[in-house]
Amino acid sequence: MKIRTSTLAALKAKGQKFAALTSYDMHTAAIFDQAGIEVLLVGDSASDNVLGYNGTTPIELSEMIPFGRAVVSSAVSALVVVDLPFGSYEVSDDQALTNSIRVMKETGADAVKLEGAKLSQIRALASSGIPVMGHVGFTPQSVNTLAGYKVQGRTEQDAARILQECKDIEAAGAFAVVLEMIPAELARDISQKLAIPTIGIGAGADCDGQILVWQDFAGLGTRSPKFAKQYLNLRQDLSAAATAFRNEVVAGEFPAPEQQF
Repeated sequence: MKIRTSTLAALKAKGQKFAALTSYDMHTAAIFDQAGIEVLLVGDSASDNVLGYNGTTPIELSEMIPFGRAVVSSAVSALVVVDLPFGSYEVSDDQALTNSIRVMKETGADAVKLEGAKLSQIRALASSGIPVMGHVGFTPQSVNTLAGYKVQGRTEQDAARILQECKDIEAAGAFAVVLEMIPAELARDISQKLAIPTIGIGAGADCDGQILVWQDFAGLGTRSPKFAKQYLNLRQDLSAAATAFRNEVVAGEFPAPEQQF
């Protein structure tokens, strides 16, 4: 069954949680899709996790599109959402709409995601038939104005602001909102007060869905954030496999007769 935005709304209404992972290529997309992951986010986290840039802000829209196209090519059931990268939607409604149309047409994605309370842009996209996911709390594209990677919403004033942003994003027409690095109690309050699904990353266990960067949950990187659980040690396994391959090549053991014509 193909997951739609309405599917996520129905899951929330039933009190059933759902899972999301980032993906940037056809192989992980197929694996995660077959595992039943409901949402695949082609995140601008590809900037630092794939392309090696410093943070998420350097990646361009033209670099995001091939990743989105690759994920869509293998995702049979999952809802595929593509991040709008920094600088591709902030200037105006027209900029957001033009770039979102390009993403939808050139990748085949089901929705786009943007950061912050960009209410005018969200309204413009939603009214034009483009499903849009919001993102509040810690917003990586704004790391330079947030004084680094810090939990947001710890004070009563900041918590009230984030809650209001979520309500405004819902009213503007977003179908879901990501809550990143906010206190669990605040995320619970938001999730209870919104009709649209919330997707947590470092936001406690009471969000309607949970998302992780796949390199974090698979242990591919050198370190993982506090909120990420490592489900395997892929970095160690790949290193061991590469070492074994090299040793066999040096020893003249590979290719063996069964790998030859």
